[in-house]
Amino acid sequence: MVRTVLWTMALSVAFAAPLAAQAPVPPNEVVTEPPIPQQNEPAQERRTMVGSWEFSNADREKTCTITFRNDAGKVGKRVEFDPGCAVHFAFIRDIVGWQMAENDFLRLLDGQGNSVLEFSEVENGMFEAPRPGEGILFIQNASSLGPAPKTAEQVAGEWSIVRRTGRAICALTLTSTAAGDEFAVRVQQPCDAAVTRFAPATWQMDRGEIVLRSAAGQSWRFEEAEDARWRRVPETANPMLMVRK
Repeated sequence: MVRTVLWTMALSVAFAAPLAAQAPVPPNEVVTEPPIPQQNEPAQERRTMVGSWEFSNADREKTCTITFRNDAGKVGKRVEFDPGCAVHFAFIRDIVGWQMAENDFLRLLDGQGNSVLEFSEVENGMFEAPRPGEGILFIQNASSLGPAPKTAEQVAGEWSIVRRTGRAICALTLTSTAAGDEFAVRVQQPCDAAVTRFAPATWQMDRGEIVLRSAAGQSWRFEEAEDARWRRVPETANPMLMVRK
């Protein structure tokens, strides 16, 4: 009798073990699958260059438009420049294509697929590349930029220096006549002593500002302000403005 009872208990344990292993998950417990690692999207797909951008030198006195196309060209993808680009940058004629290389480097290519320029992104929407004889060149998102600084050709002409009150104290001609690396200034008489003591002899555009320079090497700088006036900077106790006649 005892042997029969023990045998019956052993069979019960043997059948109960598989059922326990297959017991359903309690309804308040959620089984989650481990996340599937996602591969990084290629740099070429993350960066969208298609469209028109500004191409310029560091001071932006030389600017033009570069347009990136999405269709394949002879090498890379097609790229186009507006006619003014070749006037400012002769090497533009060698560029026939573009591509995004590793690490988001933007390459402008010649007909053999060699890099004419290789730009790195220095901030969102701005790329820069060094070019011997040209300094640093930039490609920037045109929609985020303000107007380009005035060029020497736009600034040359007849000007008056006036006080803040509006009183004219001297008339100047910013000529297009070369004087070394700058241009000659003609001072018209009569002229206030504050200007004649300084004796401006040459002028140039520098970082968007008009710079008047004396023969002794002193300089006055004027930055563009509202109403097409140019304000002397840094401001002095007797502020001056330059106003085109």
